[in-house]
Amino acid sequence: MKNSYLAKTKNDKTKSRRSFIKNSALALGAFTIVPRHVLGKGFVAPNDKIQIGFIGLGKQSRGLASRFVENTNAQIIAGCDVWTTKNAWFKSHVEQVYAKHRNVSNYEGVETFTDYGEMLRNNKVDAVVIATPDHWHAKQTIDAMQAGKDVFCEKPLSHTLKEGADMVSTAKKTGSIVQTGSMQRSWKNFRKACELVQNGYLGEIRQVLVNVGDPSRPYDLKAEALPTEVDWNNWCGPAPLLAYNHRIAPANNDVDFWPNWRYYKEIGGGILCDWGAHMFDIAQWALGKDHTGPVKYIPPKDRNAVRGLKMYYDNGTEMIHQDFGRGWGVRFIGSEANMDISRDYFETTPKKLRKIELKESDKKLYKVNQDHYQDWIDAIKTRTQPICDIEIGHRSASVCNIANIAYQLGEELDWDPVKERFNGNSKANKLRQTKYRNY
Repeated sequence: MKNSYLAKTKNDKTKSRRSFIKNSALALGAFTIVPRHVLGKGFVAPNDKIQIGFIGLGKQSRGLASRFVENTNAQIIAGCDVWTTKNAWFKSHVEQVYAKHRNVSNYEGVETFTDYGEMLRNNKVDAVVIATPDHWHAKQTIDAMQAGKDVFCEKPLSHTLKEGADMVSTAKKTGSIVQTGSMQRSWKNFRKACELVQNGYLGEIRQVLVNVGDPSRPYDLKAEALPTEVDWNNWCGPAPLLAYNHRIAPANNDVDFWPNWRYYKEIGGGILCDWGAHMFDIAQWALGKDHTGPVKYIPPKDRNAVRGLKMYYDNGTEMIHQDFGRGWGVRFIGSEANMDISRDYFETTPKKLRKIELKESDKKLYKVNQDHYQDWIDAIKTRTQPICDIEIGHRSASVCNIANIAYQLGEELDWDPVKERFNGNSKANKLRQTKYRNY
């Protein structure tokens, strides 16, 4: 792995391939599907298929690899991790998924790497899926874009405010298509809920309650013996060199827990960011605030509190990080109706509102038939923006990152979403970024 962003030299072969794909799509209006028994049933012609590499082969990559094989006609050709055990596992897993879902019993198309920079220099890789811990997202996404790749990056998009802004800037310069892994935007119920809010069916939104987990906290796990199968220095990478503990990075993916790196501020953003990138994202979408965010953050007076942060948008709408007793979800309180939405429920008061059919004149939100992954592949081919592009992912992550800063400082914060700076608070502005370790 590299210690700085890759050089900004463009990959001519990759750019030419992008141009070919786009021009072919415009000329033909559709892509020709050619059955090819070697690559699987119904696979796209060789010049049109998007070839994907994965960076980060932990537990999350299991489901992601399956989704891309099951639901898209992209081709997984590479994977990269600093764990040799996970490289071997990923190659075997992808081969099994191809056998099950594409009827390919001898798929051997996955090349593995321990240096993601080496994988990015592979001209065969058109796009990458990034499923590493949060502290790697920005560097790897920017490196990939500068190498001429399109990117699917897991949420939360960034670990700091400055990283997110840099990611957006790089995408504008390179033209890379970036999808944030906030897949709730591709789910029917969440889209319908946001359409009800945006079209005024709840009346004026007076308050939004968002329940997700706790803010991040300093790393405090005890050191354990370091496994020989991992390059731990490169796992930590730009973050501080932490003591190894299997709870943040198990050697294998067959564990019955999600790795706890998410909890710790050095490498994650707490469950406030981990699930906030889903639920605050839905609040942002419903309120029509995808390119901005709250302008004032007021933390609870109790410095030990992990709920109670109040946020205010420029129109006065109040949003509170609060447990309303129904698990991770969002509650919209309007002047005419209320609504609760999560992965487990979609309820309105009055009840009939949930089933109301939108009028022809109502605003309709982006529709992708519930496939977040094919949406990204389609966007790559047409060079259009996907449902949760890099700016949207950055703004939703910013809500979470600022929330962490507010809890940490215990001070009222005034945020300028245009300049992306705090007004009159030097301590908060210093926390917009972190110094990368020289590894």
